[in-house]
Amino acid sequence: MIEQEEPDRDLAGLGVPLAGRLAATGDRWEPYRLVDADGVSVAAAGAYFGHLQAAGRSELTIRSYGMDLLRWFRFLWAIGVPWNHAVRSDARDFCRWLQVAGKPVRPHWREQDRYGAGQPAAASGVAYSPSVRAHCETVLRSFYDFHVEAGTGPLADPFPLDRSRRGGRAHAHHNPMEPFRDERSGMYRPVVPSRIPRSVPAEEFNRIFAVLPSHRDRALVAFYVSTGARASELLSATRGGVDPGRQLITVVRKGTRELAELPASADAFVWLRLYQLEMEGKLPRGGSRQPLWWTLRQPFRPLTYHAVHRMFERAGAAAGTDATLHSLRHTAAYRMAEDPGLPITVQFVLGHALLTTTQLYLTQLSEIASAGRETAGQQVTAGSG
Repeated sequence: MIEQEEPDRDLAGLGVPLAGRLAATGDRWEPYRLVDADGVSVAAAGAYFGHLQAAGRSELTIRSYGMDLLRWFRFLWAIGVPWNHAVRSDARDFCRWLQVAGKPVRPHWREQDRYGAGQPAAASGVAYSPSVRAHCETVLRSFYDFHVEAGTGPLADPFPLDRSRRGGRAHAHHNPMEPFRDERSGMYRPVVPSRIPRSVPAEEFNRIFAVLPSHRDRALVAFYVSTGARASELLSATRGGVDPGRQLITVVRKGTRELAELPASADAFVWLRLYQLEMEGKLPRGGSRQPLWWTLRQPFRPLTYHAVHRMFERAGAAAGTDATLHSLRHTAAYRMAEDPGLPITVQFVLGHALLTTTQLYLTQLSEIASAGRETAGQQVTAGSG
């Protein structure tokens, strides 16, 4: 087979407009829709979203995958290549563009019409993180695998697996003392470095908590830092899923969609009760299956994942910190790991599929403790001298 001649593409001077968007529809059958610059729905993306929904993926997962598809389609629109004619060189250039060009500058809402009309967006100079690029590569490979198998896409996936990692049996020479590695890696998938989970110090957390403007926000943060729940998991709690007597709150796990009862602090339930009293008579009536968390302004709507993130970002900016909402989960994990009464329960409470993930917090604590002992020993030695 003779490969096509690769295009002479100037990626350095390539301008990618912020054309199209991922639109929330409010329809349970089609929660998100990818549309082009003319507002026309992209049928290939819609078919893939239906495939994800049939596989039991949540609406947040569909949105996350849709944002990756939007980046890819904007790149294809900029280089003038139809999605079903994309080849490996296009995928390679896209991965290079993500790594070098960086995130686009989001225009002010008054200028969105100008950018939507085909004007290229300026690059911010802030590169996409390796985890974002790795997630994007995985999503696009899955997208094209779906269409190749269905016969609605190109003959071959432009995001192939690395041939050097496909030969032989997976884990053929695996050391039983080491964790399993992912043998099926994409050719253009970047290496994602391991990061140390960040904990919010007590003083920094107190500053953030002091600037929270409402009882609802205080209750949310108190539950996040005491349960270790993910942001979307805590928002899945219903009115009937709260048990103050046993100090438990029931959430839906992000991956398995199973119900889990998580222990929370007494303070969290106190702030929750104050929030409920504040909103009593204002929220829509309903049974125990009604959402627990709502917006504070009319029209009252169930609180969303992105609204909570924005709330915590504003609180962090007011407190002079760059702590993220997910760092509250890490903080809870460190606090649980420090408790000698929770040796194995930590994995269940945090919802980790693998014990090796929970061990990250135990390893960091042991290293911190050993460093503290060494420092204390040096101080004793210096004092005795």
